[in-house]
Amino acid sequence: MDPVANPYAPGAGRTPAALVGRDRQREAWRVGLDRVERGRTAQPVVLYGLRGVGKTVLLSSFRSAAAARGWVVAQVEAGRGSSGGGASGAGSRASLRGAIGEALHAPLVDLARPSAGRRLLAALRTALSFKASYDTAGTWNFGVDLGDAKGGGADTGVLEADLAKLVRDVSAGAAEEGVGLALLVDEAQDATADELAALCAVAHAAGQQDWPVLVALAGLPSLPRVLAEAKSYAERLFVYERIEQLPPDAAVQALVAPAVAEGVHWTDGAVELVVAATGGYPYFLQQFGQECWNEAEGGTIAHADARVGAARGRAALDDGFFRSRWDRATSAEQAYLRAMAADGDAGSPSGEVAARLGRKVASLGPARASLIAKGLVYAPEHGVVAFTVPGMADFIGRQPAG
Repeated sequence: MDPVANPYAPGAGRTPAALVGRDRQREAWRVGLDRVERGRTAQPVVLYGLRGVGKTVLLSSFRSAAAARGWVVAQVEAGRGSSGGGASGAGSRASLRGAIGEALHAPLVDLARPSAGRRLLAALRTALSFKASYDTAGTWNFGVDLGDAKGGGADTGVLEADLAKLVRDVSAGAAEEGVGLALLVDEAQDATADELAALCAVAHAAGQQDWPVLVALAGLPSLPRVLAEAKSYAERLFVYERIEQLPPDAAVQALVAPAVAEGVHWTDGAVELVVAATGGYPYFLQQFGQECWNEAEGGTIAHADARVGAARGRAALDDGFFRSRWDRATSAEQAYLRAMAADGDAGSPSGEVAARLGRKVASLGPARASLIAKGLVYAPEHGVVAFTVPGMADFIGRQPAG
């Protein structure tokens, strides 16, 4: 069929034509928006799960819901700064600090005007000081006179204090406009310890002091653990939502609904084959759906089309989704991954991996640390490692021994 009309959209963070199976989380976010707009607070949210389950898509739907109401929204991706982290947070100025500052610039420009209220003017001045904390050469001009405005002071160099001042003042300015502030951080497991501590502290202060703020973080399954390591109260601070593969009925809808909208029909056998082959993982459903569509003719995706589409979808995943990760590993790291693959996707005790390689656990520490830093594996608990993407073990089993 016509590839231009193909409704399936594989790719990192791309919103599918039918966002299904996440109604509960989206409704909870809507309730949070309503509560904040009525002067109440809402508990911050953590979305965690493997890659390919749709965390970024769900986080982006949160952003869209807030933006549609005119909220001030900052959605950023965490990543470690190159200069290291210290107690002051100075080492993170090139990463989370700068990302949040730059993400807030555009929505604040939209709100800035000479007739703005005193809280919004104070928010603009605080944003300028926050900008100076990570970019001494850069400057912003909101087009309004801030000479007599209060605010500022978000440039101490202590991330926790500066971020709290920024969020407090910007959310107060947003409330003056009848809205709130939404702060969304993707790949949060890659934030430094100082950055995670600052995010927890800000979310905590927002709840205690009734700031009109909603916070949502998304990341790998290790995120709840690293948050608890950053702040001991994190386990009580957030609502934790584990995002997993879609249940069968939702997986069917993810395939069928976009096709129906284009006047195309899936046969029952074709749908069953693809749902089983993908395990219900959203990224895989989009990849296989795209290939099945391209194979079919005449307005119906039949079982034979699904067989070919599934084979092509698997090949596309092998050549891209999995291959890009496998090729980033050194030969020693690939040996470590092969030893893990014997346990499937469930996770492997570090001692078992070492035994299979005929090595001591301590001697494999650098390889394990490097694989974690590259995002290929994570530690769901002490002494255990697991793949960050579903199906990686099967892919490794299909690779010839080097």
